[in-house]
Amino acid sequence: MGAISLIRHGQASWDSDDYDQLSDLGQRQAGWLGLAWEAGGLRPTWSVAGSLKRHAQTAVGAIDAIDGDLYDVDPGWNEYDHLALVNMSAATERPADPKEFQALLDGALERWVAGEVSAGGESFVQFSARVLASLETAVARAGSGQHVAVFTSGGPIAAAASHLLAGDASLFITLNRIVVNASITTVMVGRSGTRLLTFNEHGHIPRDAVTFR
Repeated sequence: MGAISLIRHGQASWDSDDYDQLSDLGQRQAGWLGLAWEAGGLRPTWSVAGSLKRHAQTAVGAIDAIDGDLYDVDPGWNEYDHLALVNMSAATERPADPKEFQALLDGALERWVAGEVSAGGESFVQFSARVLASLETAVARAGSGQHVAVFTSGGPIAAAASHLLAGDASLFITLNRIVVNASITTVMVGRSGTRLLTFNEHGHIPRDAVTFR
């Protein structure tokens, strides 16, 4: 049996116009993940990251802690353009309270999933298709005794988890809302198929450093 770890990136730079950078806390979250792997003697046999900067920075922070190998890049694991979806790309346009932003995002996501709007030109159907295609690639690499590490974002993790749990996107918005930064969602790959084992593990993150955005 093989395993896939779907890892959400560390905290991004909410207050910056360049959201796609880990904050100082986000860097530490990535390091804590790597230290947990080191303590548990865990070493991925293959690692892959989306092409966003926050994915790369999280991968480097975690893999450096275990002196691991380089990772491959697969844009299929990229996040949907959530800032374009709510028309708030500039930091000055975003609410100071992330909870207020989340409420706005949830409404926009409902319209996106329903096919009423696009996220930076990408439909929800297109997003789901590319994520599931990348998941299949990871499954193919997760043979017996293999451990695949995927550095991605909350949206792709929620899409993959919803598909594995419900066979469709019905849980996407619910799961997307609660994915913790630098958390691990574990997928098992075996003869009986591909199954979700755990969702949103974050015990390696100190309680006072847990973030959702």
